[in-house]
Amino acid sequence: MTKPIGWELYRSLLAVLEEGSLSAAARSLGLTQPTLGRHITLLETALGTPLFTRSQAGLLPTEAAQSLRDGAEAMRHMAASLERSAHSLGDGVQGTVRVSASEVMGVEVLPPLLVDLQAQHPGLRIELVTSNALQDLVHREVDIAVRMTAPQQDVLLATRVGDVELGLHAHRSYLERHGEPTSVAALRQHVLIGFDRETPFLRAAASRLPLWQREQFSWRCDSDLAQLALLRAGGGIGVCQSALAQRDPQLVRVLPARLSMKLPTWVTMHAGLRNSPRCKATFDALVKGLRRYTR
Repeated sequence: MTKPIGWELYRSLLAVLEEGSLSAAARSLGLTQPTLGRHITLLETALGTPLFTRSQAGLLPTEAAQSLRDGAEAMRHMAASLERSAHSLGDGVQGTVRVSASEVMGVEVLPPLLVDLQAQHPGLRIELVTSNALQDLVHREVDIAVRMTAPQQDVLLATRVGDVELGLHAHRSYLERHGEPTSVAALRQHVLIGFDRETPFLRAAASRLPLWQREQFSWRCDSDLAQLALLRAGGGIGVCQSALAQRDPQLVRVLPARLSMKLPTWVTMHAGLRNSPRCKATFDALVKGLRRYTR
């Protein structure tokens, strides 16, 4: 390579990796197929190695192409972060902030906090990412994250807002039909709502409640939102955030002395954003609101 490779070539590479064909990748980027094809050819020439081979199934990435995926994704996140920063230039709190949280936090807890924030700062735009997968703050995949795990990287700023308590709950209609269990052993006679695929957190939960195993569940789902919907529909007994359940008089805590798990909760952002008015205002609002929620 005798000169730097432009970001647009890596962006085209990433699109083909994700879409699997030149035509689909071109549509996703708003380019023509010949233009995107030239980008791939230019990148292969600059790197001195083929990036794709053709097959009946479409374009197959070579090992070289796969090795570039993580770096290209990091470049995409940084480019998006730079765009958010550019659009926030000026006086006051304005521009776009990208916030991530788990499904339940993002859907059930954060919206009122963010609506109040946006009412105070009409120039603020918020992108809310709801996912149980951790978003990368270091590479600016998001600006701010609400997490139930302690941040490990030194470049991150984090404020612990409290503990989110989890407990077993059921809808009153379910308990009216099936009765309320008086012991852990009695749970075996009930309809249980739980996970499909095990995670490290779920293994830790099962250590406190050995009965909480996949084979015991009548309802199996890895979406926390779907499990919550099943609880509200009277489908059975499942795990719910206690503060969230307290908002609904139809949800009843079951065996509170037997299962009470507390998840330490942080609001986190990249240290490089500490002087950004839009990020500071959002960070402070989330800390204040979530401290109220976790009390």
